[in-house]
Amino acid sequence: MNNLLQHISRQQLDSFEQRYRAKLVNSLSGFKSANLIGTKCKAGIENLSIVSSVFHLGANPPLVGMINRPDTVRRDTLSNIKANQEFSINHVNAKIWQQAHQCSARYDKTISEFEAVGLKPQYINNFNCPFVHESEVKYGVSLIEIVDIKHNGTTMIVGEIQDIFVNEKALLDDGFIDIELLETIAVSSLDSYHLTTKLGRLAYAKPERAVTPLQGI
Repeated sequence: MNNLLQHISRQQLDSFEQRYRAKLVNSLSGFKSANLIGTKCKAGIENLSIVSSVFHLGANPPLVGMINRPDTVRRDTLSNIKANQEFSINHVNAKIWQQAHQCSARYDKTISEFEAVGLKPQYINNFNCPFVHESEVKYGVSLIEIVDIKHNGTTMIVGEIQDIFVNEKALLDDGFIDIELLETIAVSSLDSYHLTTKLGRLAYAKPERAVTPLQGI
């Protein structure tokens, strides 16, 4: 294996063609979660978008965040979240990864991505926004705030988790969700999808204790 490191300066980065630069910079953050965001407009048209920027913000209260790209073009997901104050987050798995990717296409706002890509909307517990029937980990979220990030025009959407639906076979006794068991996938850069291999689980780290594998979990 060639271990020679290639140096790319900021000046070089700025000079690259736009799509090349986007794929390169997106690769740097490594594997990211792949999620489908389910929303609905006031006219009742269901919307589905794929997002790789969902992240944990806290467990008490249960908060989640995601980054929305600049709204220099139409952003139906952001508009729908503002209008309805809620959305669903659905893990992408190995059975639906190609359909999920197709949700990134710019469909007309009158067209539901569910119908366009062949995924089934699911309504549970009177939650107003659609979940993805084929997803095995999904949760309903209410909007808390939208934070403008001035430096690049993106927005951070902060939501509070209201309802969680997970395949019971993957929910372990200690609260851990074995997403690998459900073939939840990861995404790298803009267009590469991956299954994962778990190395193991480790006990809570303490200064006075050596690294300790969790046994039988």
